[in-house]
Amino acid sequence: MNDKFYSLPEAKRQAILNAGYRVFSQNSYRKSPMQEIADAAGISKSLLFHYFHNKKELYLFLWESCGHISIDTMTRYGCYEQRGLFEMMEQGLRAKIDIMKKYPCMGAFVIRAFYETDPAVCTDIQKSFQRFKALKSDDALARLDPEQFVEGLDLEKMRREMYLASEGYLWEFQQRNSLLTGADIDSIEKDFRELIEFWKQIYLRKSEEI
Repeated sequence: MNDKFYSLPEAKRQAILNAGYRVFSQNSYRKSPMQEIADAAGISKSLLFHYFHNKKELYLFLWESCGHISIDTMTRYGCYEQRGLFEMMEQGLRAKIDIMKKYPCMGAFVIRAFYETDPAVCTDIQKSFQRFKALKSDDALARLDPEQFVEGLDLEKMRREMYLASEGYLWEFQQRNSLLTGADIDSIEKDFRELIEFWKQIYLRKSEEI
């Protein structure tokens, strides 16, 4: 818990988080200067170091914040309570759109941080990812009703395909749009709703087969 940071007003905390997400999403860890983050947040570099002792501490704090923000928002939208995969995805989409509106660069930061190779942070990031994954996602997926899917479907391969398609879409989109606008978010929502409908047609068992 960073007491100094959390003692700030919510608007200032959000400004610092968004500044960090933006700068780190546009550059590698090594090439992201703290001065640029401070400038984007509208504070001095010395004040940024008052809240975070060094760049690594800030980077890992940003990553951990992504996990907590995501889980809290997904929980609020009831994502983890669903027994249907696509109901879970639709609620998850609503939650993620909510997050995008408040933190436009968080998604791009998460993707870049996950694939970051700098030894100063990469091991910590991967350990944290596994911890967050085990915290909610694995249990939620284990509760899904297998009877909803077509017979003989390899569920793990299906999950992998959806994950890679989603990550690839977001990565390509964010390479073309460094800072998401309201129109961009609307476009993402539309495209993902179409993807969900496409996957339903492929993977869900038809009602007459149940």
